Amino acid sequence: MRIISGKYKGRHFDVPRNFKARPTTDFAKENLFNILLNYIDFEETTAVDIFSGTGSISLELLSRGCPSVTSVEMDSLHVGHLKKTAAALGDDNWRIIRDDAFRFIRRCNDSYDFIFADPPYALKGLSDIPNMILSSNMLKEGGIFVFEHGKDNDFSEHPAFFRHIAYGSVNFSFFKR
Repeated sequence: MRIISGKYKGRHFDVPRNFKARPTTDFAKENLFNILLNYIDFEETTAVDIFSGTGSISLELLSRGCPSVTSVEMDSLHVGHLKKTAAALGDDNWRIIRDDAFRFIRRCNDSYDFIFADPPYALKGLSDIPNMILSSNMLKEGGIFVFEHGKDNDFSEHPAFFRHIAYGSVNFSFFKR
């Protein structure tokens, strides 16, 4: 896994072979962040990466200067990898939380400028996640929520939906509060 842009550009972090996570491809990630440049001033953005997995999105956010990035991941192996990566990076702006994503969303008292969620595509309850996030106070007014999902999901009828992009089997739906 490599960081594409920003102050940590070019840094590589090995992902253990026994990982169950499916990281966002470099191609999709690079294009996603090129689009986000039109909507986000990263240096003034608080962000949360839900279903963080390898931490690839969190690392890109940190590298681009986000003053606060929270990664939420349930799997203990993945959390161990995230903590090891955080220690190697030495960036105090990264907070890692081991928790079930649904429980985190229900109990979260913080608000963020940017929310990214990349659940397993076959996750039970996946289609409920946008409503859960957007009906909570997690996303600040004017904030952006990007939901990565498979091709079988369509959120274009959601009232907060404003954009969809696809790169192969990787789909991103954008929502705005």
